[in-house]
Amino acid sequence: MPSLSVVVLTRDEQKHLRACLASVREFADELLVLDSGSTDGTVEIAQEMDARVELRAFDNYPAQRNAAIDLARGDWIFFIDADERATPALAAELQSLTSNLQSPLVGYWIPRRNIIFGKEIRYTGWSPDYQPRVLKKGFGHFDLTRHVHELLVWDGKAGYLREPLIHYNYESLAQFRAKQIAYTRYEAQVWFNEGKRARARGFVGQPVREFFRRYVLLQGWRDGAHGLLLSVLMAYYAFVRQRMLWGIENTIDRSGESR
Repeated sequence: MPSLSVVVLTRDEQKHLRACLASVREFADELLVLDSGSTDGTVEIAQEMDARVELRAFDNYPAQRNAAIDLARGDWIFFIDADERATPALAAELQSLTSNLQSPLVGYWIPRRNIIFGKEIRYTGWSPDYQPRVLKKGFGHFDLTRHVHELLVWDGKAGYLREPLIHYNYESLAQFRAKQIAYTRYEAQVWFNEGKRARARGFVGQPVREFFRRYVLLQGWRDGAHGLLLSVLMAYYAFVRQRMLWGIENTIDRSGESR
């Protein structure tokens, strides 16, 4: 029967790691924790949970995940983040699919149920939130050009799981802000590299469109006050992205050299 390696990338994850590993240890043939220099109790917790711990300096997420693929010993690899939990139903589905020797599939996308500010968000663009997390070893790698929202490139056909991961996402506005600033800065740089430029109408139009998309088209209103708040926040970061894009442009003179 094919073996399954469950992989967790960590850095200072002592708050979440024990519960994460507990949710997967019953069906994992190998627990692999790839740590990038934790200074809290992360490594000790991983060892207490009988995980194999490997250390690697962090450069970016896709490179870290590719390193974990090389280190994993299982026939199949399942990536789970420290703030995620696998359910028994997901475990059963994973075991069934990865043990099917007749299946032509070499990987799977997994849906996530996102808990944001203490509430499960079922709309507003956070559901079903499919993530590329399962691959047959030797049949895939992560795209090194995608430093945010990593993309797994399979060497073959991938499918979709039904059962979701539980994702304890943003717990506070401060955490939300820190991550969105990082994502937005990255997106602004990507836009600039693609030749996109900030326009005056974009400072108004993009936030309005983002709010409408989240709150109306993606039915954020059905998430109540949380949906309204998240729609407003994402509209604000659409404005911030335009401001950052404008800032990048203004660090480049007409000759294309930094001022």
